[in-house]
Amino acid sequence: MPEIIEKTLSYAESVNAALARALEERPETLLFGEDVAIPGGVFGVTKGLRRKFGERVFDTPISESAILGGAVGSAMFGRRPIVEIMWADFALVAFDQIVNQAANVRYVSRGALTAPLTVRTQQGNAPGACAQHSQSLEALFAHIPGIRVCMPTTNQDAYDLLLSAIWSDDPTIVIENRTLYHGAKQPVRIGGPVQAVGGVGLRRSGSDLTVVTWGAMQHRVLAAAERAAAEGIDAEVLDARWIRPLDLDSILASVQRTGRLLVVHEAHTIGGVGAEVVSRVVESGVRLSSPPVRIGALETRIPAAVQLAARVLPADEDILGAIRRVAHDVPAGRVEAMPVGAR
Repeated sequence: MPEIIEKTLSYAESVNAALARALEERPETLLFGEDVAIPGGVFGVTKGLRRKFGERVFDTPISESAILGGAVGSAMFGRRPIVEIMWADFALVAFDQIVNQAANVRYVSRGALTAPLTVRTQQGNAPGACAQHSQSLEALFAHIPGIRVCMPTTNQDAYDLLLSAIWSDDPTIVIENRTLYHGAKQPVRIGGPVQAVGGVGLRRSGSDLTVVTWGAMQHRVLAAAERAAAEGIDAEVLDARWIRPLDLDSILASVQRTGRLLVVHEAHTIGGVGAEVVSRVVESGVRLSSPPVRIGALETRIPAAVQLAARVLPADEDILGAIRRVAHDVPAGRVEAMPVGAR
C-alpha cells in the first residue's frame, strides 16, 4: 500500500493521479479512448500517462462502439480497462455495449466471468455546449441492473471514487463535469486503502431540512444553503455521489432528523434520479413536516446561448427559493417546470 501524502491538485490532476496509481499498481489495467494517449485528453486529464506507461495507454479510432466493445471483451479476458467516452452524450452511440453486454456478463455466465471495466465520461452544461454535448444522463445508466454509477464533485472524490470504480469487479460509469476540471486546486490525500463502492458525502450539517444533490450543481446548493443560514434556515446538504448503489440509509437517517426533503440536480426531473430519491423516502414511511420537493432542468433541450441555458438550469435563486418553501411548508411555484421568462 502506498504511503498517504497530501498534494494540492486541481480536479483534473486528481483524476490523473488516480489513473497513474491504477496503472502503476495493477499491471492488468489498460487506458484507452479518443485522444487520451498522445494528445493527453481533450481536457488534458490524461496528460503524461502515455509517456510513463507506454502502450498500455493508447488512442482509438472515433468509434464509441469499438471502444466499449473492446473494453467488455478485454475485461472478460482478465484485463481491467479504463475507457474514456469524451462526452456522455456519445455513449448513446454504443449503449448496447453497456446495457446488453457489460451489464450482463456476470449474469449470463453464472458468475464465471466478470467485466471489471471503468467508463470515464463527462456531462453537464458548459458555455456553448449545446443540445448534443450538455445532457445529464445519470438516470439512464443507473436504471440498468449490473451497472454502478458515481458522480464525483470534490477534488478528493475525483481521486477516491475513480479508484473505487477501477478496483470494482463490476462495470462502473464515472461521470465527471468538465466545468470542474480546471477549477481551484485543493488539498488531496494520495495513497492509502481504496474505498469501498457506495456512500453519500456530508457536505453541510443542518437540522431544518435535508438537501440531496450531486454533481457540479451541489456548489450552487451549498452557496444557497449559506444564504439560507443567514435567514435562520439550517440546511443539511448530502452529496449522493454514488447514484447506484444509492446510499438510502444515510439519506433516510438525515430526513428522519430534519423532517423535510429537497432534491436538486442538473438533469431533467421527469424520470430522473431525484424522483427515485423522493419515492424511496416517501415509501419508507419517514414522517415529513412538509411535502418533498425536487428541482432540475426545465423540460426542454439545452440551448447553446449562455443566457438561455442559464434560464433552463436551476439557478441560485431557484434553489434558495426551494429551500425556503420546504423549510416553511409553502406551496411550490416551480417544481416540475415553468415557462422560460416566468421567473
